[in-house]
Amino acid sequence: MFHVERDLGGSTALPAELEPPAAAAAIFGDRLDIARRYCAALAGAGVERGLIGPREVPRLWDRHILNCAVIGELIPEGVSVVDVGSGAGLPGIPLAIARPDLRISLVEPLLRRTIFLSEFIESAGLEIIVVRGRAEQSGVLKEAGGADVVTSRAVAPLAKLAQWSLPLLRDHGRMLALKGVSAVEELERDGEALARAGAGNAEVLRCGATLLETPTVVISAERLPRAERHPRRRDGTAVVRRAKSSKVSRTQPRDARG
Repeated sequence: MFHVERDLGGSTALPAELEPPAAAAAIFGDRLDIARRYCAALAGAGVERGLIGPREVPRLWDRHILNCAVIGELIPEGVSVVDVGSGAGLPGIPLAIARPDLRISLVEPLLRRTIFLSEFIESAGLEIIVVRGRAEQSGVLKEAGGADVVTSRAVAPLAKLAQWSLPLLRDHGRMLALKGVSAVEELERDGEALARAGAGNAEVLRCGATLLETPTVVISAERLPRAERHPRRRDGTAVVRRAKSSKVSRTQPRDARG
């Protein structure tokens, strides 16, 4: 049983079992203490409020916090990022801690989750916007749309995720969906749905290969301008050519803090 600080702010005391692994210092640098506070918040209030399952607590660092933070390798400096279906703040909050140069908004429809997010963000002094609503709602599109990057983790299958993520992007913006070992198969299955939604240049990437025992797998796709999308038939359906087999690419890690 883990005993952690119930408060979302202040103390960064963690039981020995929840102390960060060595990779955390390389990823978060001088902001490691904020990451420790986030770990404590997830293990305490996050579990109490049903945002994180108790069985996930022993693997918060490897499976959740670091797994999310390393996607900063794929994101340019100083851009805007929208995290769709943020839940307990994954991947948006670890990304914001590791990359303070980014302008991050968290989109989450459930009130109890947005309360948790807002409380932690305020206590940690992070500059993150919380938008309550569903990604497809007009109010969310108005408030968070036009982003350079849209992230997601464990939100929906790729075809549905594209319908929610792509409208929030500017032309040539990137959708980054954190996926598991079946990412290549999922891209093969939903590649045509991505194209119909207006995406192109889809690929499977790996992040944190030199830092994590299990690298993070991400499906990346670009929002294409209308003029560059697949032509449509008279009935409105897209003319789609089947994509070539996707290959898992390795990204070269860079300083996760930008």
